[in-house]
Amino acid sequence: MKSPGHHTRHEIFSQPEAWASTLTQLNEQTDELRRFYRAGSYDSIIFTGCGSTYSLALAAAAMAQELLNVPARGLPASEIWLNPRSAYLFDRKTLLVAVSRSGATTETLRACEAFRAQGRGDVLTLVCYPETPLATAGALNLVLPSGQEDSIAQTRAFSTLYLATVTLAAIWGDRTDLHDTLNRLPAIGQSLIANYQSRAHELGADPAFDRFYFLGSGLRYGLACELSLKMKEMSLSHSEPFHFLEFRHGPKSMVTASTLVAGLVSESSRAHEMAVLDDMRELGGNVLTIGERDCEVSFNSGVSEAVRNVLYLPIGQLLAFERSLFNSLNPDRPHNLDMVVKLA
Repeated sequence: MKSPGHHTRHEIFSQPEAWASTLTQLNEQTDELRRFYRAGSYDSIIFTGCGSTYSLALAAAAMAQELLNVPARGLPASEIWLNPRSAYLFDRKTLLVAVSRSGATTETLRACEAFRAQGRGDVLTLVCYPETPLATAGALNLVLPSGQEDSIAQTRAFSTLYLATVTLAAIWGDRTDLHDTLNRLPAIGQSLIANYQSRAHELGADPAFDRFYFLGSGLRYGLACELSLKMKEMSLSHSEPFHFLEFRHGPKSMVTASTLVAGLVSESSRAHEMAVLDDMRELGGNVLTIGERDCEVSFNSGVSEAVRNVLYLPIGQLLAFERSLFNSLNPDRPHNLDMVVKLA
């Protein structure tokens, strides 16, 4: 009999191999992907999903806007379906990038249907499973089987799909410099997990903590949302995400000696972000820093900040995994959750 969390642990640890497979696949499609984007002449891009892939949409939109200099937003699929006029401008040609692990989430399918019915642009889909409704719903459909999972809470699927959106932005922006460095990430991720899995275990199993906050700004805010969601889903712990400097504006009132604040530290705003974390230490909180250099979890990757953000995910996922086990739960089957949300 397999132990609780068997599938989730394997899916977290196998992420670097999944990244390598996905990068190989997309590298082989580079010309096709570039032609698709250029032919569209889009005025804006919307990334959409539900749950974890909504967090992914936030991160992907920030990345696309920075690299492509095109307005981009991340929205829940339900907003595009039910509130299209507040979701996008009808007089602009828009690319809708719909992301779903299962390819069968009702809200995402209905968002694509509503968007196509309006005739406002094209749909590109990203899924992990072929022969699902979303896998044929777009003008271009990308199936990434290396992200497939047995667990309900997304880990490998999320990082694989997110890395795909980063690769798309690099291809569409003709950033061959970034495109080439992406191929270094799987090996770096492998070392990162090996070097810091024990620290994730120590923190996840620390009985002193009763609340968790994940801070990330810019390209990392969506990733902070996802890691906070993982902590909630797997361990049923109090967990919330915030932009770094926003944490001072009220949320810091929750900081006590039983708080762990995990900071996804950037290089571009490092001084401001570390100052926030220093403030939380002075308030008696505990801090975990994750970033490129001089952090408790350091990548030391040498990879451009624009494309290395997937590296923030594995240790944050492991923290939630270990907390789940500490709480005598099964990370593979979180309370009240289903693999796919299907509406009648």
